[in-house]
Amino acid sequence: MCVALRTALTVVMLRTIKPIVLLAAFLFAAALAAEGQQTAAPLPRLCYMALYPALQQVSYNAFLQGLRDLGYVEGRNLIIEYLSADGRFERFDSLAVQCVHLKADVIVAVTTPGALAAKKATRTIPIVSPATGDPVATGIVASLARPGGNATGLSLIGPGLSAKRLELLRGTVPGLSTAAVLTNLADPIAAPQVKDMENAARALGIQLRVRDVRTPQDLPDAFAAVVRGGAQGVLTTIESIFLNHRAEVVELAARHRLPAVYPYRQFADAGGLMTYGPDVLGLFRRAATYVDKILKGAKPGDLPVEQPTTFELVINLKTAKTLGLTVPPSLLLQADRVIE
Repeated sequence: MCVALRTALTVVMLRTIKPIVLLAAFLFAAALAAEGQQTAAPLPRLCYMALYPALQQVSYNAFLQGLRDLGYVEGRNLIIEYLSADGRFERFDSLAVQCVHLKADVIVAVTTPGALAAKKATRTIPIVSPATGDPVATGIVASLARPGGNATGLSLIGPGLSAKRLELLRGTVPGLSTAAVLTNLADPIAAPQVKDMENAARALGIQLRVRDVRTPQDLPDAFAAVVRGGAQGVLTTIESIFLNHRAEVVELAARHRLPAVYPYRQFADAGGLMTYGPDVLGLFRRAATYVDKILKGAKPGDLPVEQPTTFELVINLKTAKTLGLTVPPSLLLQADRVIE
């Protein structure tokens, strides 16, 4: 075969083989990509059930910060479905069913009614509650040390907290004989707190007026009623309605010149006289560690429920002066923080 013919054939073969090789390479790459898409694990999905919209929830931001500290970034390695009950406990049942339909890997249920609704909706999806009242008495867990079932989390209540707040109010208000308690009796954790305060009030010789507050719109009438009833001071129980509407609660207490002791330090920051209780935002940050452990394979029933072990006493001296009160030096010495 002549050289010219061999050269021509070589050129034709090269021109034919090159597209075939490129096509094969393309198909191979596409197959690898398709295989990668088929084998990539889906992102874990959290369903966060809150009583109020996210914009009203500083606690939700604390929870997100806890997740970020553990390396979770929403949209990158975690999906969060935020569901709000819009302040209505009765909506939690439908939200919990929605979480099940979303095939959540973990349900984060805020408030005791939220946790109970989640327990009602599923016995298999793990449930973490960042800050319940009494999870054993309300049936969320079997015991604090061994929750059993599919729920765990953290508790807001430590022994004697409600009674301690009444004692602080008596120590601040000279001659206190009548005090009022604002509470939301629709919440299962309200009644045990009220009972503790009633027992403490009897021991201290103080009359206790209990006022049920179901919605923010009830607050003005509640304050007016306790003033008519002769209350010289006021307390609130730990329900979310008071924390989320603390600015209005504090303003109403100031308008009626009622000294008040609250469960959360955020009240003192908003102008409240005194607060005594656990760091609730710290509890929400800690809840992220429960989510992390469960996503890594831990069973919620094996994770003990944490109770608060440290409590903060915050005193707002500016408010005390406005009310004409002198805070005893012994209380000031006990304070973790004094606002002047």
